[in-house]
Amino acid sequence: MKKLPLALAALVLLPAAPAAAFNAAPTATTLVEHREATHVRLDGVDVRLRDGTTQVVTANHTKGYRARITWWVLRGGRWQQQMQAGDGRIGYGGLVVGRRRHQGTGTTPLGTYDLPSAFGTHPRAAGWEIAYRKIRRGDFWVEDNGSAHYNRYRNQRQGGFRWRLPVSDPNGSERLTDYPTQYEWSIVTNFNSRQVRHRGAGIFLHVNGSGATAGCVSATAWFIRSLMGRLDPDRRPVIAIGR
Repeated sequence: MKKLPLALAALVLLPAAPAAAFNAAPTATTLVEHREATHVRLDGVDVRLRDGTTQVVTANHTKGYRARITWWVLRGGRWQQQMQAGDGRIGYGGLVVGRRRHQGTGTTPLGTYDLPSAFGTHPRAAGWEIAYRKIRRGDFWVEDNGSAHYNRYRNQRQGGFRWRLPVSDPNGSERLTDYPTQYEWSIVTNFNSRQVRHRGAGIFLHVNGSGATAGCVSATAWFIRSLMGRLDPDRRPVIAIGR
């Protein structure tokens, strides 16, 4: 998804976040009983569970472009809150039902989405389970509506999309090296995995920039960095975006 200019938007380890920020010892209010349902409500957000989902990120819109981002795991039949970042962000265009979203509107899609892979500026760290690519020169996220590679990660040397178009063009793709702050660690969602043209491409969970995103969800760097070591594809992690 195209981002705002860097002045408006958003392995070397960052300084650790305060222990309290991780909410490592959930209180009774952070426990939600799990009844083998296909849906659960966590922090006010409706989550559509996949078969075997035991890891969930919720993004609860709070005000303006702000959101509260929370990490949950299913243990002993209960959903337990493990981490929370109060300074999360959504798109400058607000929230919209996913199937009604249109590219270039700055809206963040409501709903539940898989978290299948990630990319970033650092080498892969030991212990990460999630599929990961280190950003290289010429890497893009394709937003060219005329390309068979729409909404896919691709290098300009592979061709198949109009990478020379500026990001301001309706078919301009996103050069990943242009966003070293936001994409220090970035987790891919499967929004529009069927490549419906003009619905939008590149909806990620990434590091905060200086303001709203252009459709992604973002959180503080310590939170995203910590997620990188916790996401386990065998546990079918998802992100649920709500209000």
